[in-house]
Amino acid sequence: MANTLETQIMERAEIWLNGAYDDATKKEVQNLIDNNKKELEDSFYKNLGFGTGGLRGIMGVGSNRMNVYTVGMATQGLANYIKLNFTDEQIKVAIAYDSRNNSKLFADRVADIFASNGFIVYLFDDLRPTPELSFAIRELNCHSGVVITASHNPKEYNGYKAYWNDGAQVTAPHDTNIIDEVAKISSIDQILTGKNSENISILDEKFDKIYLDRIKNKVSLSPAEVAQFSDMKIVYTPIHGTGVKLVPDSLRNFGFTNIITVPEQCIIDGNFPTVASPNPEERSTMKMAIELATKEGAELVMATDPDADRIGIAIRDNNGEYVLLNGNQTCVLLTYYLCRRWSDLGKINGNQYIIKTIVTSEMIAEIAKAFNIEYYDCLTGFKYIAEIIRNNEGTAKEYIGGGEESFGFLPGDFVRDKDGVSSCSLVAEAAAWAKSNNTTLFDLLKELYVEFGFFKEGLVSVVKKGKDGQEEIAEMMLQYRANPPKTICGSDVVTIKDYQSGEVLDVKNGNKTSMEIETSNVLQFITLDGTIISVRPSGTEPKIKFYFGVRTSLTSIEKFDEQNAVLDSKIEQMKKELNLV
Repeated sequence: MANTLETQIMERAEIWLNGAYDDATKKEVQNLIDNNKKELEDSFYKNLGFGTGGLRGIMGVGSNRMNVYTVGMATQGLANYIKLNFTDEQIKVAIAYDSRNNSKLFADRVADIFASNGFIVYLFDDLRPTPELSFAIRELNCHSGVVITASHNPKEYNGYKAYWNDGAQVTAPHDTNIIDEVAKISSIDQILTGKNSENISILDEKFDKIYLDRIKNKVSLSPAEVAQFSDMKIVYTPIHGTGVKLVPDSLRNFGFTNIITVPEQCIIDGNFPTVASPNPEERSTMKMAIELATKEGAELVMATDPDADRIGIAIRDNNGEYVLLNGNQTCVLLTYYLCRRWSDLGKINGNQYIIKTIVTSEMIAEIAKAFNIEYYDCLTGFKYIAEIIRNNEGTAKEYIGGGEESFGFLPGDFVRDKDGVSSCSLVAEAAAWAKSNNTTLFDLLKELYVEFGFFKEGLVSVVKKGKDGQEEIAEMMLQYRANPPKTICGSDVVTIKDYQSGEVLDVKNGNKTSMEIETSNVLQFITLDGTIISVRPSGTEPKIKFYFGVRTSLTSIEKFDEQNAVLDSKIEQMKKELNLV
C-alpha cells in the first residue's frame, strides 16, 4: 500500500515536472523530490479537494496545494458547470479577493479564465470584504462568483469560495455537481486562458457606496440614539485585512464620528505581522486593539478577520476591564437587539424568523419564542442560513437576522453570507441604543441571562494536520459512534443526534426517529440536565471541534459571577472527561 501511494505521488510530481508548468514551479517540485520527501507527500498525495464550499489549503507547488494551477483547474470546472446551467444567457460573474499573499494573483487568474470562457466578469479593483462579493452577485444579477480568501486561517493558507446566483455559497445539488465537473479537469491543458480580456469590468469605490448605503437603509433601527451618542469612542482593527476601509466608512455612514483604528494593523499584509493568528476569536489577536481602547477610554472594541465576514467584540465590564465576547454572546446580543427594536417599531406580525446553527447557543431560541418569532436550526456553515432565506423567498416570511457561534452574523437578506461590515455597524448601534437606556452591552447581556436563562458555551479545537491527521479525525468520529459517552458530568446522556445518519436516538428506550435536515458528519450528545456536547470535524481546517453548551438559572444580576464560575467549572470538567485537557 505504501509503495502504491509512493508511486502515485511520484507520478503526479512527474506530470508537474514535464507538463506546461512554469520553470519556477518545476524547480520547486524537483527540490521537494531531492530534499523533502515528507513535504512532497503532503503536496502530491491527493488533489486539493474542491469541497462543498470550494478550495482551501496551504499555498505551494503540487496537486494538494493552493497555486495558480489548482485554482485554474477549479475555475475551469466551475465555468463548465455554469455553462451547463445557463445555456441561453450571457453569463456574468463577480470576483473579489482579500489581503492574503497571492490573493490578487489568484483573482486575476480566475478573471482571465472566466473571460476566456466568454463570461462578463466584474472584478474588484482592490481587496474587498467577502460580504461585498455576495452583495455584488445579487446587485449585478450575476450567475456566480468567486472570492479568494482563507478567512481567518494562518498565513500559509489561501482559499477559493464559490457562490451561486443568489449570492450564497453553493449548496446541494450544485455543490456536488460542481465537484464532479472540477474532477473532469484532469490537465491544465484543459484550462482556457488569454482570451476576451475586454470582458473584464472593474468595480471601484462607486460600488462601495451602493453597498454601504444599502447597509444603512436596511439595517439601522435606531438613528436617533446613534445621533445622541455619535461621539461614542469606538476602537476598530481590520487585522491587516479587507475591513480597513469599509468598516470605518460604514460606521461613519451610520453617524458615528469617533472611530479610532489601530494604525499598525491597518497596514495590508498577508503575513499578518502583528498577530500569531488573524482570528478575532482569540484575545491575543485583539491585544493591540484592547490596549489602544484602554488608552483612549473607548466603550467598544471591534475587529474583523482578513476577509471581514467575522467579527470580534470586546466590551467593558463593571470594573472597566475589556471582556472579549464569544460568538454566541455576540449572536445573542444582536438577535435580542433586532427582535427588540423590530418589536418596538411595530414590525412584528408573526411572519418574521431568525436562524441559528445547530452548535450555536440555544438561548437564541428562547429569545425568538419570547418575541413570537419563528426560528430555524441549520447545519454549521452560513450557506445553510442563506439556503433557508432562499427557500422562504416569495412567501410572507420575513428574515430578521441569523448567526453562528463562529463569530458570524447577518442582519437583513441583501447579502447572503455572514457580514462583518454590517454587523460591526449593528453592534455599535446596539451599544448606542443601550446607552440611551442607561445601560451597557455588558449589563444588557446579564439582564438577558436573568430573563431567558444563563446559557454558556465552550469550544475545544484539536488540530490534526496532513494525511495522518485526517485519518486520526475519522477514527475519532468512528469511536464516538461506536462507544458514545453514557454520562457527562454525572448527568445521563438521554439523546444522541447523528447528523450523518439523520437519526435521533432515545437512549432510554432505544427508539430512533428521523431528522429533517441535510446530512453532515456531526454528533450531539444531550444529557438529562440540558447539557449539549457537539463533535464535528471542521470543513475548512485540519481540526476536530468539540462544542459545549451548559445552562442554569440566574435569579439576579448580582449572582452572575457566582453562576458564571459554576458553568465554567462544568465545562472544564467535561473537557477532562473527554481527555481534551
